[in-house]
Amino acid sequence: MGQADPGRPVGERGLMRVRLFAALRELAGASVVEVDDAGTVAEVLEELAGRFGPRFATIASAGSVVIDGERVDRDRSLSGNEEIAVLPPVSGG
Repeated sequence: MGQADPGRPVGERGLMRVRLFAALRELAGASVVEVDDAGTVAEVLEELAGRFGPRFATIASAGSVVIDGERVDRDRSLSGNEEIAVLPPVSGG
């Protein structure tokens, strides 16, 4: 095994957990998925779109990403220790 990343617990394989909600959760078939370490939010979304298809990509691109409770842009850098949530667009009345 290689050296441990100092920002991760020993034994962790370089995966990030992403929470999905509503239509995104249904398309993925799970409320939490793991993705390979990514440098930006956009890279996480690209991996998820590749895995779950164009409808997932369309919904995710219109929705929002929340990291550690704060809405962020897709160019936001990631350290790998964040809690990532992807939410579809919300309509209301």
